[in-house]
Amino acid sequence: MDRILITGGAGFIGSHVADELLRKGVRVRVLDNLCKQVHPERKRPSYLASDVELIIGDVRDSRTIRRALAGVDKVIHLAAMVGVGQSMYEISEYTQVNNVGTAVLLEALVENPIQKLVIASSMSIYGEGLYCDMDGTPHPGATRTPEQLKLNQWDPISSDGEVLHPVATPEWKPPSLASIYALSKFDQEQMCLMIGRAYGIPTVALRFFNVFGPRQALSNPYTGVLAIFAARLLNEQAPLIFEDGRQLRDFVSVYDVARACRLALESSAADGQALNIGSGQRYSICEIATGIAAALGKRISPQISGKYRVGDIRHCFPDISLSEKLLGYRPRVTLKDGLLDLAAWIETQTAVDRFTVAQDELTLRGLVV
Repeated sequence: MDRILITGGAGFIGSHVADELLRKGVRVRVLDNLCKQVHPERKRPSYLASDVELIIGDVRDSRTIRRALAGVDKVIHLAAMVGVGQSMYEISEYTQVNNVGTAVLLEALVENPIQKLVIASSMSIYGEGLYCDMDGTPHPGATRTPEQLKLNQWDPISSDGEVLHPVATPEWKPPSLASIYALSKFDQEQMCLMIGRAYGIPTVALRFFNVFGPRQALSNPYTGVLAIFAARLLNEQAPLIFEDGRQLRDFVSVYDVARACRLALESSAADGQALNIGSGQRYSICEIATGIAAALGKRISPQISGKYRVGDIRHCFPDISLSEKLLGYRPRVTLKDGLLDLAAWIETQTAVDRFTVAQDELTLRGLVV
């Protein structure tokens, strides 16, 4: 029976991955530092399955890593600081945890190779998603200038001034790194794939899109947008939406993401590759805000700010055909069902709305305009 180590496994995604693996009869060990921003009480979360062996420690500590790896067959590396905005001023912390932490893990794996490594990457590495013009010609380098944004011209345009339209983003699109967080996730992904090739460790990078579901840290203002909206709504506050609210994203259930992690561990077809993991659907941010409000029974409309955050992108949603082909991955949870499930869990929770504090931090630094 395999023993799997999940770094960052006491968090939102990691705990669901642990559940998925336990159902398959796998032994699960978790390494987590119980970061205060995610775990305010700094103790083992009640939702973490009792069968999970928990080691509390820092991924940057080589002795802790070696202890966590003892007797382990495979690793799912989820440990990371998360949040685009916060990464733009807590630069050292994000770089230390995400980049250096991954380097420490990889040095230990070089000395003691394992059967499989799965690394959690992110949609953020793409920056803007893929766009085409009216003739169908791809524009993989489409972006928005500060001058456009100041004029509230939200959509990327071609060099000829034509407004481009978004299409599903495939894995071949070159990265466009607009934040320290995106840079660190790309580094994590590429370091793992590089060392995997060099030392014969089968490695797969999964580029997660917007993951949602129970156990999100509702009081963490740098978590996923759905959790942020939910925390606002639970405190009878309107969700605040940047730009015009028509930005398009993919929202994927954490249950589907957990299954993708298991499939990546089990299959060799995707070794050495990076794969998109999403729902394969696209929704506007306004749709998401009204959807979670309806699921929670709140008659509170979102507030459209007309402002933008430095590092934000307009549209990005994935082409998941490669993960379907190589992993047999098929999303099972619809947005409607996922929101109802999330709402049922949220109604049992207490959320401290720290959104305004987070926005003040960004505004003070000129990162909200």
